[in-house]
Amino acid sequence: MNSDTGKWIILIGIVVILAGVIINFFNDKLHWIGRLPGDIRIERENFRFYFPMVTMIIFSVLLTLIISVIKRFIH
Repeated sequence: MNSDTGKWIILIGIVVILAGVIINFFNDKLHWIGRLPGDIRIERENFRFYFPMVTMIIFSVLLTLIISVIKRFIH
């Protein structure tokens, strides 16, 4: 391990803490997550299938942007 590994672990910890704070305090305002058009939801009598495809794409794009901005400041 080197110092870069430590920096990444600290950064991941900060991101997890921030995500927890956002979910805790803004829970009532985040009801749209997972209910976007394009998210697959099949509900039948004894069966539920749920695949939040559009939500995962949006989160992936946001995380990619955040990580690229952080990489520019670290290096």
